[in-house]
Amino acid sequence: MDPGEPPWYTFDREDVSPGGEQIDPVKMSEPARSARVLAVVNQKGGVGKTTTAVNLAASIAASEHPTLLVDLDPQANASSAFGVHEPELQIYDSLLEECAMLEATHATDLSHLHLVPSGEDLVGAEIELVTAERREHRLRDALAPVRPHYDFVLIDCPPSLGLLTLNALAAADAVLIPLQCEYYALEGLARLLRTVDRIRGSLNPQLEVEGIILTMVDLRSNLARQVAAEARQHFEDQVFTTTIPRNVRLSEAPSHGKPVLLYDIHSKGAAAYMRLAAEFLSRQTEAGSPRKPPLLPIRDARREAAFGDEPAAAAPGGSREEEE
Repeated sequence: MDPGEPPWYTFDREDVSPGGEQIDPVKMSEPARSARVLAVVNQKGGVGKTTTAVNLAASIAASEHPTLLVDLDPQANASSAFGVHEPELQIYDSLLEECAMLEATHATDLSHLHLVPSGEDLVGAEIELVTAERREHRLRDALAPVRPHYDFVLIDCPPSLGLLTLNALAAADAVLIPLQCEYYALEGLARLLRTVDRIRGSLNPQLEVEGIILTMVDLRSNLARQVAAEARQHFEDQVFTTTIPRNVRLSEAPSHGKPVLLYDIHSKGAAAYMRLAAEFLSRQTEAGSPRKPPLLPIRDARREAAFGDEPAAAAPGGSREEEE
């Protein structure tokens, strides 16, 4: 690097080289395990899919397992749930191979949880990817360099079975299916499982069903109890024992830019997702012991000034220069 040229990145920890050289954080360590990638998917909207992706990811991260949440929904609700709006770099840029996944990754208020946000540009991605090479595997390729540095990657899918969802299913090791306890839920679930079978037969032979999560459960309702019973009868151990109740705090938390764990840890919704995370982790055979998440790059303020851009806010903890 030219000594007079401002470095592209600094880092939010003290592992920065003394000379301030550009460092590839992915090469800074040699992790022994790779993330389990889970697509949180249901083609039906309004079933608690994003709520589950956000709060399950937060609850897993609270157990000190490095977790990456990828917002693959153009509505960007998972991004706004962490207070991220109109990011400079987003998942769209990684899918179009305009930036590495790590460059688009944001820190959150939870030390072990990182977020790759979405934005309105993602709306056009399905059209732009139609003629692209390996169009169904763009997400898998983008995740490959960062998988060794997380224990889990959760992908919040759009409520459709288009090209973005196909990318998620092609990249995933397994699917998590939120199931609302209502009349048409089981019909939609049957269609989704047929889609998973087709993906397994073509794009991703290793794709599994991690489990079915009953959401928006009101056990005072006869219908909710009936749907839950039928789901457990047909899918047995694939249905998580933990259920997610209807809860006001779960609905309020996104407007404050926080997962419910940070918004109201004593709420029934927070307790339910913590139990779900514990049950989920108990099913994992290769999660390993807790470890630190990877370093995240922070755009250097000097480069921003040189190019006339507004300086980006540093991730929690600040850069090394600020600490000095």
